[in-house]
Order: sequence, then structure tokens, then C-alpha cells
Amino acid sequence: MRTFISALATVLGILLASVAVPAMWVDRNIIQEDGFVRLAAPLGKNADFQKKLAGAAVGTIDTGSVPGALSGLVDSVLEKAAESLTQLPGYPAAWEETLRRSHRLSFASPAGESSGNAPASSLTLDVAPLVALGSEEISRATRLPLNPPEQTLINVGQPAHREWAERLATYAPMGYIAAIGSGIAFLLAFVAARRRWTVLFAAGIGGLALAGLWSLGVQLGSARAVTTDTGNAVANMFRDQFVGAAAADFQSWIAATAVTGGVLVAVGIVTLFASRKRVRASR
Repeated sequence: MRTFISALATVLGILLASVAVPAMWVDRNIIQEDGFVRLAAPLGKNADFQKKLAGAAVGTIDTGSVPGALSGLVDSVLEKAAESLTQLPGYPAAWEETLRRSHRLSFASPAGESSGNAPASSLTLDVAPLVALGSEEISRATRLPLNPPEQTLINVGQPAHREWAERLATYAPMGYIAAIGSGIAFLLAFVAARRRWTVLFAAGIGGLALAGLWSLGVQLGSARAVTTDTGNAVANMFRDQFVGAAAADFQSWIAATAVTGGVLVAVGIVTLFASRKRVRASR
């Protein structure tokens, strides 16, 4: 009976861990704003992406109030602003604020909706901070007042992706509960086992198997994600870069799981030989 309980608890612990680890990663790096900003911030150093993003942001600046005689000058300044936007001192802060606004739109909480901040119908980038930075630079160069919009939205997904985001925001935090359950299950398995090395060995093999399955899942999921066309070149590039960054970050969690699994297997084997040695010595 003890062996059956131990085996059942070990399997339960592995199953719960298979859900807990990805869910916790999603919550920390996608659902939580600071984690999302940390994950996406390096995109601000991708020269090709930032050049296209700056061009798209500057291209939305409304110059309708500019006198016709100055339109040629303004067009020239717009081109220069698009080229130099990423070099401005205020660009890093504007990029971070762009990420934070975009996260709030895509993962708006019920409290945010009730306060009047309606969520976007799909995953969205709000590049208004970059537009404001470009407008300020153009106004400084031309001495013409420009009023940047409060929002400048670029869709980076479809409405179905927005639904998935809402589900993730709801269920991902439950990963911590699953992790606690997994820990309790492994503890029960260890206490109930007649041969405790078997629990260590099985848990290690389970960890190695999960690492392999997660790695395969990341490859398949990433390949599927980048095939979804948003209809916008800037959005497609953001999608590709972000998916790559997310996959690379989760790979570090997979590597940690694989190392832990390998250590448990090794400890289990050492424990097996140590127990056999004690049995022989007692005869």
C-alpha cells in the first residue's frame, strides 16, 4: 500500500509540476507588467526594428496645422526625426512607457475597465510616447506647435489572441498553487516510500522528461506564433522579436529543470548503492 501511495504521489507531483512551471513563467514574464517590460526591453536595442518603429511612429504625427509654405521643411524634418528618434536622450524612457501602456491595454484588469481604460480588442502596441517624443523634436526644430495624440495603436495580433491573453491572465497565477501541490505530493511520496531512492530517481527522470517536452513545445509554439500575419510590418517584426526573446528566456527555466532532474537521478543512484552497501555490511 505504501509503495502504491508513493508511486501515485510521485506521478501526481510530476503532472502538477508540468503545469506549474510554465504557468509561473507566464505569470512572471507576460502577465506581470514589470516582467513583460524586462522581457521586451531588449527589443529597443534592435536597430532594424527600432528604425521601422520610429518611422511608423513619426509617420502618424499630424502636421495638418502646418502652413502649406512650410510643408517641405516639415517633411524634411520628419525624415530626420524618424532617423534620429532612437538616438534621442528620452528614447529609452519613451520605449519603456510604450511597453507599459501596451501591456495595460492588452492585459487590462476589470478595475482598469471600470475606471474608463477600455482594453484593446486585440494585442496592441501603443506607441504614443514615441510619437510624443518625435513631435517634441520636430517642434523644437521648426518652432511649430504640434499636439501628439494620447494613443497611437498598432495591432500585433488578432481578437482571438486577446481572448487567449485574458485566459492566461486568469489561469497563470494558479501555477503557484500547482507548484505547492507538487511539492506536497513529492514530500508524501518520499515519506511513504519503502525505497526512497526510487522517488528521487523517478522525480529526476520526470524532470528530464518535462524539460524535453517543454523544449519541444517551445519550438512548436514559436513556429506557430510567427506564422500569424498581423498585416503590419512593424507588428510582425515585434511579434518575431518578442517570441524569440520569450522562447530564449523560458529555455533558461527548462535548463534549470533539466539540471535539477539530472541531480535527482544522480542522488537516487548514489542512495541506491549506499543502501545496498549498508545491507551487505550488516550481514
